[in-house]
Amino acid sequence: QLVESGGGLVQAGASLRLSCAASGVTFSSYVMGWFRQAPGKEREFVAAISRSGGSTDYADSVKDRFTISRDNAKNMAYLQMNSLKPEDTAVYYCAATIGFAQRLLQTSYDSWGQGTQVTVSS
Repeated sequence: QLVESGGGLVQAGASLRLSCAASGVTFSSYVMGWFRQAPGKEREFVAAISRSGGSTDYADSVKDRFTISRDNAKNMAYLQMNSLKPEDTAVYYCAATIGFAQRLLQTSYDSWGQGTQVTVSS
């Protein structure tokens, strides 16, 4: 089970840190990803992190602003979001997959959280 938290309403330029708590799984065995879905749009990839945390990937739209991390001892994944823009407004989901090679594809993820709303006002 994956449970996200940390969303909210912020002004443009602010920061938020999303958290994803995992339970019932061997967390360190999973590649973790963050995805988002804006109103009226398809869900899209945001970031992914390898099992050890040594490798990360980002969508071009969030590169240099967002940072994905994980704490395997606490079964937690995080998404630090800085310099937020109105176009970052979306429901953010964390997800888990066994497969590292397909980590950019949401279809490879078989466990999903319920999502947390992030709203950025201009």
